[in-house]
Amino acid sequence: MSTALPTTDRCPAYSAFFGVMGATAAMVFSALGAAYGTAKSGCGISAMAVMKPEFIMKSVIPVVMAGIIAIYGLVVAVLIAGNIDKDQYSLYKSFHHLGAGLSVGLSGLAAGFAIGIVGDAGVRGTAQQPRLYVGMILILIFAEVLGLYGLIVSLILTTRPVKNGEASGSVFIYGNEHSNDMSLKSSKHVERMSR
Repeated sequence: MSTALPTTDRCPAYSAFFGVMGATAAMVFSALGAAYGTAKSGCGISAMAVMKPEFIMKSVIPVVMAGIIAIYGLVVAVLIAGNIDKDQYSLYKSFHHLGAGLSVGLSGLAAGFAIGIVGDAGVRGTAQQPRLYVGMILILIFAEVLGLYGLIVSLILTTRPVKNGEASGSVFIYGNEHSNDMSLKSSKHVERMSR
């Protein structure tokens, strides 16, 4: 037995909540990771600058890389917020946006933690052994790529096109998809049969 689900139930008023939460998660978690990475790397730079002040500008790389993580979250949050439409915003689309926000946000949080820890230890180690600098940069690049992976998945989820009238005037029947005309014809046929 199939149950018809009209379009109004597919675009409920609360569907915007999930989209807004996706935008919020993208910004908050990625900014949290960037802040941690910046603070932890900054502590390493401050401790190192006491012994070797000439390495300060060379040691700012981890702070810059941590700040880029927040830009990833900002891009996805703006894309999600720009796609929220109060009239034609389906649950399907809002769940995609929630997943996109969590994807970039949580991967940005993990990348920020990794950049902060590597930046702190790497900057202190580079002050004592300058040949460690290239290794530190390579590890920072691999930590940054974690946030980039989340950005790529988020962009795919955010820009995915709506298919089969997900937010339009079609009627979805569980198990089968029919257009409005088809379901109206079948309901008229059932009415005639019952007479």
